[in-house]
Amino acid sequence: MSYATWLAGISVVFAALERLFPWRREQPFLRRELLGDVGWLVVNGHLFNVATAGLTAWTAVQAGELLRPLGLVPAVPLLAGTSLAVQFVVLLVVSDFVQWCVHNLLHRVPWLWTFHKLHHSAEALDFIVNFRFHWMEILVYRVGLWLPLVWLGASGGAAFAVAIFGTVWGDFNHSNLNVGLGPLGRVFNNPRMHLWHHDISDEGGTAKNFGIVFSLWDFVFGTAFWPRDRSPERLGYPGMEEMPRRLPGQLVWPLGRALAARQR
Repeated sequence: MSYATWLAGISVVFAALERLFPWRREQPFLRRELLGDVGWLVVNGHLFNVATAGLTAWTAVQAGELLRPLGLVPAVPLLAGTSLAVQFVVLLVVSDFVQWCVHNLLHRVPWLWTFHKLHHSAEALDFIVNFRFHWMEILVYRVGLWLPLVWLGASGGAAFAVAIFGTVWGDFNHSNLNVGLGPLGRVFNNPRMHLWHHDISDEGGTAKNFGIVFSLWDFVFGTAFWPRDRSPERLGYPGMEEMPRRLPGQLVWPLGRALAARQR
C-alpha cells in the first residue's frame, strides 16, 4: 500500500478512537480550526512529506557516492545484509534521536522557532494536529536525516515501515486519548506526556518533552516534565494571537517573520 493509503487508514482509526474514548470531553470534535488542520494533513502528509521523502533518499545515495571514496562513510553500510526487523529497529532509534535533536533546536533557535510556532498555535490537541506544521520544518528534519541514512544504508522497505510507524505514533501523541503507558511512559512518548510539551505556561521550563516516539531521550537529557496527576490548564504559546487562523496566512506568516528577523 502507498503512504497515502496508510495515512488515510490511520486517520480514520484515530478519528474513531477519539469519538469513542475522548479524554478531554469538553473539547469539541468539530473545533473551529479543524478544516485548516485537514488542509495541513493534505499539504504535509499527502504532498510535501511524500515528495521530500524521495528527495531525501536520492540525496543520501548521492552523498554516499561522494563521501565514500573520501573515507567519510563506511565502505559497506552498517546495516548491509541485516534483516528487515533489525534495520527497522536501528533506523527507528537513530532517526528518532536525530528528530529529538532537531525538535530541540526548533525551540531554542529563534529563526527556527518562528516556523515551529505554527504547530504550537493549536489551542486544542487531537490526532490531526500532528500535521499542523510549516513545510520548512520538514526540510530541516530531512537535512538532519540524510547522513544517518548514508551510514546505516537501511533498505527502502525499512525506511517506509519507520515512516508509517512514526505517523501512527505522532498521531497517538497528539490524540485526545487518556493513555500514559504506565512504566513504559518513561521509554515511549504518549498523549499525557506530550500534552505538557504544548503547555502555554513556563512550568517545568519553556522547552520540555521533545520526544517524538521515545520519551527516553527527555529523561536521559533532563528535558522531561510530566506531572502525572494533572494536565496543563491551557495549550499554545505566549502571544499566539499573532498567528493567522487560516491555512494560507499560516503558510506565509512564518516566512515573512523569519526574513524580517534575518534582515535586522
